[in-house]
Amino acid sequence: MIISSICFLLWSAPDTIVGVMVEASGGALKLCIELGAVYAVWLGILELVDASGLGQKLAHLLHPIIKKLFKVKDPEVEQMIALNLSANMLGLGNASTPMGIKAMQALDDGSGVASTSMIMLLIINATSIQLLPSTVIGLRASAGSLSPADIILPTILATTVTTGLGIVLVKICSKIFGKKSGKQKRFNEVKK
Repeated sequence: MIISSICFLLWSAPDTIVGVMVEASGGALKLCIELGAVYAVWLGILELVDASGLGQKLAHLLHPIIKKLFKVKDPEVEQMIALNLSANMLGLGNASTPMGIKAMQALDDGSGVASTSMIMLLIINATSIQLLPSTVIGLRASAGSLSPADIILPTILATTVTTGLGIVLVKICSKIFGKKSGKQKRFNEVKK
């Protein structure tokens, strides 16, 4: 599509293609700088949260939810999951990635198969309840929206529904497929 568009522009209006490409590149660079500023602020706040010990308090506050959903006993893993969830709730998907990767590595049991806890973390990250969709608000503000924060309530409603549905589906699938894998394990033990 891009190649055909460029070929058409070269054929129909060759003098405008360079101007359009330079203008689009400038717009993309401007957007990257603006979003970089938004991320810098929130990453700084997350670093302060972690350095001040608020990460541990947040992990303690989210402990019942994390324990029920992920069944982890390690406080460090709980803290990584809590920081990952809080970054996602602030709409900072990219900022939550390092904590999510560390949490995923800690949840890995080395079997080569994703555990229910790993799948749950993936689903919650993909659907993530967003209390403050800061990236989208930043995009709307940089695009000149008069009220970029108007999307907060619809975003909270939509992401709450998708996260709830994702959690329910993971629980259902883990019961269905968990039993099948248990039968397969017993079959393999009998076979030996």
